[in-house]
Amino acid sequence: MVRNIRKIEPSVVKVPTKKRVAAYARVSSGKEAMLNSLSAQVSYYSQLIQKHRGWEYVGVYTDEAITGTKDNRAEFQRLLADCRNGKIDIIITKSISRLARNTVTMLETVRELKGLNVDVYFEKENIHSISGDGEVMLTILASFAQEESLSVSENCKWRIRNKFKEGHAHSFTIFGYELKDGTLEIVPEEAEVVQKIFNEYLSGKGKNAIIKNLNTYGYKTKNGCDWRENAVNRILRNEKYVGDMLLQKVFSSNHIEKQKRTNSGQLPMYYVKDSHEAIIDRDIFEQVQIELASRAKSYSIGTSNVKSYAFTSKILCSECGKNYRRKINNAGTKYAKTVWICSTFNRLGKESCHSKQIPDGVLEMLTAEFKKEIKQIVAYSDNRLKFIFADSTETERKWKY
Repeated sequence: MVRNIRKIEPSVVKVPTKKRVAAYARVSSGKEAMLNSLSAQVSYYSQLIQKHRGWEYVGVYTDEAITGTKDNRAEFQRLLADCRNGKIDIIITKSISRLARNTVTMLETVRELKGLNVDVYFEKENIHSISGDGEVMLTILASFAQEESLSVSENCKWRIRNKFKEGHAHSFTIFGYELKDGTLEIVPEEAEVVQKIFNEYLSGKGKNAIIKNLNTYGYKTKNGCDWRENAVNRILRNEKYVGDMLLQKVFSSNHIEKQKRTNSGQLPMYYVKDSHEAIIDRDIFEQVQIELASRAKSYSIGTSNVKSYAFTSKILCSECGKNYRRKINNAGTKYAKTVWICSTFNRLGKESCHSKQIPDGVLEMLTAEFKKEIKQIVAYSDNRLKFIFADSTETERKWKY
């Protein structure tokens, strides 16, 4: 028996699915010309994608003033996350160097996207990453891009180091000065704060007392932040305040990581005397250096045999997250009292942390009944203590003087 089979075509025409398309743009400098270029790229890609009838516009991902040798770019990572979540089919970018100058990063990214069935189109090189010979071409061209990055980096280093040899600063930010055309010029209102710090330190005040004073009266750092010990310490030790400059204190590790490292003898340093107007008299600066060394020596002698107590590193402040430390108030007098105090409160006062000091005797009394091992104690400003034990059980107690 012969059967007749007839194909019946669908009456409804299937509309082809649009490809979801995004673009990625990056500039490695925050200069106005670069930012204008970035703005032009965003406009160009937005129009290009939206004009294509077979494409659905997803957006343009942009990173400003970030090098392409690093893969921790915020928008770059957001782009990859959207690809992993199935939101993108095609990525368009200007060139290989815009996506990444690091060959390893480039290949890892392209291979991952290829596995997600996401195509990357590089306009300048006219390469589709998802094509058969795409990865071979990308490997070659990405290597060239990385070598170009190395060449640019070495040229920049050569130029900067030649400036150092001639006694000229490259670029840096320092409280009290502004760098204009390679010369440090005094900022009067900041210079007054610098002088205040030096004079108070020489008068016998500690760094914590100076910090409290500066923050109490509303003085801010160059970045508009509250003062901290490391900022005061840098000012007290910086030779630039007497009009001198020590150049090449730090250097960049390499053109890929670009991490700043302290120059501990790996490269030559250059000391330029009387290179600019001083804020601090040289005699005062030298007296401060002697005092810094003297106090550091006294501190090292006093702390060479630091004791560890039952609650050391176990009490956590709920206000600022720092550990409590053991302290003897009014030491050497009949009013001496041992307490546990938040390290932030101890250094910066109640303006920075509203925690309470806990008498050592109170802690001993509250913990005497516990037979389980205490793992951590969380201290709250309302006189509550939460005890967390090694077996993960918890209990709370309130205390009073």
